[in-house]
Amino acid sequence: MLSMAAALAVVAASLGAIAVSKGIPLWMVTLMGLLIFAGGSEFMAVGMMAAGASPVTTVLGGLMLNARHFPFGLAVGGLLDGSWPRRLFGSHIMIDESVAFAMARSDPAEKKRAYWLTGVVLYCTWAPSILVGGLVGQRIADPGALGLDAALPAGLLALIMPSLSEHKTLRAVALGALAAVLTTPVLPAGLPVLVALVGIAAALPLPKRARRRS
Repeated sequence: MLSMAAALAVVAASLGAIAVSKGIPLWMVTLMGLLIFAGGSEFMAVGMMAAGASPVTTVLGGLMLNARHFPFGLAVGGLLDGSWPRRLFGSHIMIDESVAFAMARSDPAEKKRAYWLTGVVLYCTWAPSILVGGLVGQRIADPGALGLDAALPAGLLALIMPSLSEHKTLRAVALGALAAVLTTPVLPAGLPVLVALVGIAAALPLPKRARRRS
């Protein structure tokens, strides 16, 4: 868990440095880390805002990207007991890592401990690292010289790499990437990302043919 937190700190610092280099206020990207706390959607939002996408398009893209949290909630909802502020914060730290650590345990008490510990540790790491990265990025004349521009797509790729071992996920990513690349020259900035959602169709189960009656 600590090694994962260290890795996420590097990714978050890159996000902060990239954001300020693109003209996005440091307070805004740091606040995103506190209130959104979803790496994929934050990277996408920074990229779309830097490309000139409208706020509506950016928010819609983030909501669609985070739609996976709905089944996450169904899977770990039983771990979020207690008062409503506790449940609210518990749902806020419901990210891929906290859910994965919890589901890897079989004992209910172990599940709850793993979920809360992972979520709190990573939450306390993410936003401060964004702030530090942004402060450092403000003092760099040309962030691109350090390869920070490459950290944006690299960070997104790192987030999805563990899921690419599943064939249906790989098909969805390939179809979505192809759709985005083909529509980038003809659509306004930000919209190709939404077009890429057609890749979800490749992950849907194929309809079973009805068996012929003998």
